[in-house]
Amino acid sequence: MPPASKKTAAVLPKFTDLPDLAAERLGGEVVAANDDFFAPKENLVKAGAAVWREGEYTDRGKWMDGWETRRRRTPGYDWAILRLGIPGIVRGVVIDTSFFTGNYPEQASIDACAVEGNPSAKRLASEETSWKPLLRKSDLAGNTLNPFTIKSGVRFTHLRLNIFPDGGVARFRVHGDVVPDESVFAREIDLAALAHGGYVVSCSDMHYGNRQNLILPGRSTHMGDGWETKRRRGPGHDWAIVRLARRGTIERVELDTDHFKGNAPGSCMLEHCDAPNSINLNKAKWKVLVHSPLEPHKRHRWDSVAAAPATHVRLNIYPDGGVARLRVFGRTENRKRQ
Repeated sequence: MPPASKKTAAVLPKFTDLPDLAAERLGGEVVAANDDFFAPKENLVKAGAAVWREGEYTDRGKWMDGWETRRRRTPGYDWAILRLGIPGIVRGVVIDTSFFTGNYPEQASIDACAVEGNPSAKRLASEETSWKPLLRKSDLAGNTLNPFTIKSGVRFTHLRLNIFPDGGVARFRVHGDVVPDESVFAREIDLAALAHGGYVVSCSDMHYGNRQNLILPGRSTHMGDGWETKRRRGPGHDWAIVRLARRGTIERVELDTDHFKGNAPGSCMLEHCDAPNSINLNKAKWKVLVHSPLEPHKRHRWDSVAAAPATHVRLNIYPDGGVARLRVFGRTENRKRQ
């Protein structure tokens, strides 16, 4: 019998709603590890949850969906270095030990650094790199999610996960605020993109697909890779509000219903508002940007949608359904979000 993954009974901290800066699909990568004898380091940033394969073994031992080092017979500890897919301020981490029951580390700590460019693994692992403590040595439990809140206001590009003394970790999630290089705002960009600092602050419903999927990079890979609401049985419509990466002037919009063939919305309306310091967006002055019928499984484009400066957009879909991606292209004054 496979060990049931206990996960965490309690509700995870609020920081887990923030983007995973280390996610593989965002460009996150485990660039180095001192050892990964039983299971490869690359598994740490895989998109999906860890799985168990009963009775499956490799020539080195039991197959495990994670990063697992050999049993340490000398003093010291094991480590893995990750390059964040998107640089940012870390607000919390989750060290997932799913299915590691008798072989998980007793403790872990995290160091961080900010190194621009594309430093080699050798350089990152050397004394040349200045690592700063991000999480002190903390106890871990096996076969569960181990969340830790991080209090730091510093932008980092790389993290080092240290495990004491050895063992296995299934996944390593690094949640935080995206802080891209300021140079990206010198041209027309997708102001809503997660990679640029956009964030879907709220939505009416996300029964089938997470709201942040709307602003992920690239085309969607399947129907579950978008934002999808449950079937609406009463009056009204569904909606999602996106905080733009920077206050900017919107020039063109794209909305993709890719893979939504029998469940695309019948129509949509996109609104915008300029509320840099607004707490209650329901009281903001929303203005219509686009109002149009939609077709299933199709990329829709609206060019030359001149608009006043905006900080947020609200996507209304009628009456419900799924949207794969939303792109809001525009220009900003190249100053940080207020």
